[in-house]
Order: sequence, then C-alpha cells, then structure tokens
Amino acid sequence: MSNLDGMEKKVRKLQIRAVAAKMKLRDLAEDLPINWTEIEEVAEKAYAAFAELDGAKRELAAMKNLR
Repeated sequence: MSNLDGMEKKVRKLQIRAVAAKMKLRDLAEDLPINWTEIEEVAEKAYAAFAELDGAKRELAAMKNLR
C-alpha cells in the first residue's frame, strides 16, 4: 500500500469519527437541558475530530498535488 492509499484510508476513518462526534453533539443539544454539563467536553471532542480531519485532508491534497 502506498503512502497515498494509507492517507486516503486515514481520511475515511477520520470522517467516520468526525460524523460520530457531530451526531453526539447534536443528540446532546436535542436533549437540553438534560446533561448540559457535558456540552463543553462533547464540543471539544467534536472540534478535535474535525480539526484532525481537516489536517489530514490538507495533507492528502498536498500528496495528490505532488504526484
């Protein structure tokens, strides 16, 4: 497997993780005010997941441009 294939696989996994984090944040918002104390923790996890995904997408794009 090439580095490009590995990066594409990583991006797909990170996309799944980011969507799961988004859904957890959405579910939490729908249930407010129940569990309101979890907002910060859940939002931080969603932010981190999307930040990591964004970085991986940029790296993948750079790798494709070098081909």
